[in-house]
Amino acid sequence: MDRPAVLRSLTRPQLVTLVAALATTVIAALAEFTSSSEVARFVLAGLALAALAAVVGQSIEQVGERLGPGATGLLQSTLGNLPELLVGIFALRAGLTTVVQAALVGSVLGNALLVLGCAFVAGGLRHGAQRFDPEEPRLNATLLLLAVGALLVPTLAHKLNTPAAAHAGALSNACAVVLLAVYAASIPFYLRRSDRPAPAHALEEAPEESAAAWPLSQAVVILALSSLAAGWVSDWFVGALEPATHSLGLSQTFTGLVVVAIASNAVEHAVGIRFALRAKPEFALSTTLNSPLQVALLLTPALVLLSNVVGPHRLTLVFPALLVTALGVAAIVVVVVIYDGEYTWIEGVALIGLYAIIAASFWWG
Repeated sequence: MDRPAVLRSLTRPQLVTLVAALATTVIAALAEFTSSSEVARFVLAGLALAALAAVVGQSIEQVGERLGPGATGLLQSTLGNLPELLVGIFALRAGLTTVVQAALVGSVLGNALLVLGCAFVAGGLRHGAQRFDPEEPRLNATLLLLAVGALLVPTLAHKLNTPAAAHAGALSNACAVVLLAVYAASIPFYLRRSDRPAPAHALEEAPEESAAAWPLSQAVVILALSSLAAGWVSDWFVGALEPATHSLGLSQTFTGLVVVAIASNAVEHAVGIRFALRAKPEFALSTTLNSPLQVALLLTPALVLLSNVVGPHRLTLVFPALLVTALGVAAIVVVVVIYDGEYTWIEGVALIGLYAIIAASFWWG
């Protein structure tokens, strides 16, 4: 029996993702409006949020394809963090500033250490040592170090009790504006890079991955509906977060650093690993490192500025010292690993090990 016309342009994996997002959202809604436990509501909302993030990502890709490869990459990297932005806004409204800070750092660490490490292990074990063009990864790593500096300076100013310590909000706003300006200045570079012809091997796709483009109207409608649903589910997720983590005995910092960060970026995590398995190291690195860079240069400063109007407490760039230290160590390690333009599986093991050490250090808060 033929599928309805609106579904014919969907591949089987895309259809499965769409059905999973619809099913998990409905189940999460039922849990939200019934007498379900806080833990069940939290888990179900997290699963629904991850599935909706996948649908948002697919829709952005389909809409962006009409704009050319450069604009598509920019659209994906900018709107791909929409679910995480919504979680951050609702968490700020709920006064969960600690969770937001930890989730922002956790998103960067999760991609730069855990996902990149898994991609290195997967690609290295399957294809051996992999070489790649280091120009863009080096720039990503440099900009990531800049973001670390934007956190380190306000944090040190506060910890060292300098005159700027009394103006943490104003200093954070100034740093946020600078980060947004750097992000805007980097856009032309990435547009030029992504508009270059791809290597021949990068254009080879497995037969099961080729699919007809969605009709534009269908892509826009699915993007709008999935984004709207992500907003509702983000509200449910944050609403159940505090009581659920209290019941599970988890600290707010560990929850933000690991649980919220992974739930908000679950789908992005699989993309880089898939590229590594297909021996496409440039694509794997670009996909994996662009996401934390967007969090550092766009999402974090945006939430800092938005907190002036949406939260009971302002979000500043004065972060806990251990979070900033962990972020700085991770950024330095990433620079060292990628600077030679080659990766091996043992480097991936080292990145995963560092992530596990950092996560363990926040288990108690």
